[in-house]
Amino acid sequence: MEILIIIVYAAILAMVGPFVLAKSDHYGKLVPVSIALSAGSAMWLILTWAGFSYSSAWIWFIVMLSMPAAGWFGTNFLVAKRESEESSQLASIRLRGKAQ
Repeated sequence: MEILIIIVYAAILAMVGPFVLAKSDHYGKLVPVSIALSAGSAMWLILTWAGFSYSSAWIWFIVMLSMPAAGWFGTNFLVAKRESEESSQLASIRLRGKAQ
């Protein structure tokens, strides 16, 4: 039941995300949400294994703050990685064009 609340929270993040995150051509609309949902689920699992109770406020506080942070950092990492790959591919194409 508790994981359902995390999924609903991820759906709320999906609705808010396009207005908060910078627009980019390097990822789709559902990528930040999938990163946040994966991180939230993993964090929930780790904290459960660590002994946190579901009725404890700390598990909710940590998961609810880590989900948007993971979505933001994950998309920024993804954008930086893809931009560097694109620039290296463009440089490779330019070098091949000059060699001919």
